[in-house]
Amino acid sequence: MLSAKVVLFLTLGVFTAAYLAVWVAGVRRTRREAGAGGTDSAGPAGEGGAPTPLQAAVGFVVSFFDTLGIGSFATTTSIFKLRRMVPDELIPGTLNVGITLPTFFQAVIYISIVQVEMRTLVLMIAASVAGAWLGAGIVAGWPRRNIQIGMGIALLLASILMLGTQLKSSPGWPGHIAAALFPSGGNAEGVAGASLAVALAGNFALGALMTLGIGLYAPCMILVSLLGMSPKVAFPIMMGSCAFLMPVASIRFIQKRSYALRPALGLALAGIPAVLLAAFIFTWLPIGAVRWLVIAVVVYTSAAMLRSAWAEKSRPAAAPAPALTPPG
Repeated sequence: MLSAKVVLFLTLGVFTAAYLAVWVAGVRRTRREAGAGGTDSAGPAGEGGAPTPLQAAVGFVVSFFDTLGIGSFATTTSIFKLRRMVPDELIPGTLNVGITLPTFFQAVIYISIVQVEMRTLVLMIAASVAGAWLGAGIVAGWPRRNIQIGMGIALLLASILMLGTQLKSSPGWPGHIAAALFPSGGNAEGVAGASLAVALAGNFALGALMTLGIGLYAPCMILVSLLGMSPKVAFPIMMGSCAFLMPVASIRFIQKRSYALRPALGLALAGIPAVLLAAFIFTWLPIGAVRWLVIAVVVYTSAAMLRSAWAEKSRPAAAPAPALTPPG
């Protein structure tokens, strides 16, 4: 009988294989149609040539830090916009299509090397997928800026809580003050009962929020830590959740040809060795260093969300088009 981990790997492999098959078939179809039409270019979804050195460098850097929990969507978006590498309307599709394959390797590596209770892992991954699938229609109607502000403040407060917990082991007055103010963290590899129910509800909500572009990594780290699990356990949970979510999203972007091929290839091909290098470094980090890493990630994400909310407030609102005016 196959173990739960083997079944999880096989299922993830099927998802990823389907995404790759659709991608290859889509590129071939787009190029074939372009050739039949007598044009030299198949457009951004089928353009020829290998990624440029800059596109490959971007793929390596963002996947390296993504593997350490920093996240890659916000940083890659900033680089693409700063360097004008990808048209704005193609950035979401390029990110999903390009980063899906490195995320697959992240999930496989972390699920293999980090000890985590399999029931907790499988159920939390399933909850995030259900949240992204079922909750998309509800969450899509929420004000994006309000969610960014709320989550940014919540993550900042949570990072203070985690910092206090981390300082409890410090000698002298910092440790004594932290011990009096903050509860102890945990090192559990999974949860059960009411804690498991909270974990599933939380990851369901995080999966739904991903439809608004709210990253799952930092909030998942907080959720895992506050439930008494080891901060290392967050890595297979959050990487596994995204690895199952992203192939589905990528297939939709590929079918709509709403992505740029060469930058996506740079993210995919250069991202794989970056994942392997970062995961090797992670295996050598003691648990205390991982906790400091988690705090840094959460503070960074909190600041990024609040900055994005401020940017949306400062951006002038587009005038709504008359309802009966035809396009063009």
